[in-house]
Amino acid sequence: MGIAENASLLRASILFELVNSVAIMILGALFYVVFYRQYHAVALVALGFYWAEAITLAIGKIGAFALMPLSLRFIQAGAPEASYFQTLGDLFYSGFERVGYEIHMVFFCLGAILWYYLLVRSRYVPRLLSLWGLVAVSLVSINSLVVLLDPSIGYLWLLLAPYIPFEIVLGVWLLVKGFDVSSVVS
Repeated sequence: MGIAENASLLRASILFELVNSVAIMILGALFYVVFYRQYHAVALVALGFYWAEAITLAIGKIGAFALMPLSLRFIQAGAPEASYFQTLGDLFYSGFERVGYEIHMVFFCLGAILWYYLLVRSRYVPRLLSLWGLVAVSLVSINSLVVLLDPSIGYLWLLLAPYIPFEIVLGVWLLVKGFDVSSVVS
């Protein structure tokens, strides 16, 4: 199985995703604070989607965490019939880890579409930047739904490619320039 020999790496991965879950909740709360006065209902729904994303991502790590003791028992049993261990391993990985990740992506896409819509409406960041985010996350949504419905298709990197640089550009923009609250649309 390989997990028993790399338990520290798996634990670090799980810890990273749990920290990521907390960061997602904080980011959603920060976006909510920025938008709740003007767009209360939409901001509240978007916050709910981001928190559902974070919770789903954290719950999905249960399967990865369960793979560690299963892998140790497989090694302790001394090369037993692999079907029992393989079945449980597939359940933990496919049932929790894989499906949990894809469901978390659906919540992410729904929340991000709403947040970027609010960025377009509010004009807190340049319109081109917020439109880029809206289009890019819509493409990610298509990919997430395709993978959720048929995992054998895999990730369509052509649909994911526009979003990857967007997150970096938006993050740098917000750190350097911040929100332009003087251009608030009434």
